[in-house]
Amino acid sequence: MDILHLAIFDLDGVIVDTAKYHYLAWKRLAEELGFQFTPAANERLKGVSRQRSLEILLEIGGLRKTEEERIQLAEKKNTWYVEYILQMDKSEILPGVLPFLQELKDRGIKIALGSASKNARTILDRLEITELFDVIVDGNLVSQAKPDPEVFLLGAELLGIPPRSAVVFEDAQAGIEAALRAGMKVVGVGDPSLLRNAHHVIPGFASFKVEDLLRLLEAAAPLEAHVNP
Repeated sequence: MDILHLAIFDLDGVIVDTAKYHYLAWKRLAEELGFQFTPAANERLKGVSRQRSLEILLEIGGLRKTEEERIQLAEKKNTWYVEYILQMDKSEILPGVLPFLQELKDRGIKIALGSASKNARTILDRLEITELFDVIVDGNLVSQAKPDPEVFLLGAELLGIPPRSAVVFEDAQAGIEAALRAGMKVVGVGDPSLLRNAHHVIPGFASFKVEDLLRLLEAAAPLEAHVNP
């Protein structure tokens, strides 16, 4: 690839794990509606929009609601979710992420957030890392959800950096597809069996350095998707 000028990070599952707070909010809503919502059922909601998640929840509960009622329920869930994330602090940053971000900063590599979450900035503020990002592109700035590449392309555009000089860190297949559509390199974070289309896959940032990233990116062009040991 061209010299690396930009690293773009997804939020949930890459920088921090907020999935547990989504689950708690959906569980609370289900209990208010009179039924139980289990962790197993919650798997059906991962990577799904808020409205579709609500539809699935209502299907599980065997309930029908009007459009107006669904909007109110979705807003109630989000209010509870925001209450939970407002209790977060920097101890919830995933292992190795903070030193990795700082190392990118020290090397002069731009850092962007590319997340569909409309609460992304609030979460970054709670983690006390907002200032490490040169640009934050979230659900308030984009209209198209991943796998559409809008969120990543906008981040590069705002910084005046060509997509070919950017690498994306993602933990979901839809995000990996979005990065590839954007013409960027992509490093999967998580389970290799679920992130096969990434150029490389790492388990996390605990033992991953910027030097490792640069070596991977320089190793082969074009890169072939494979797992980083």
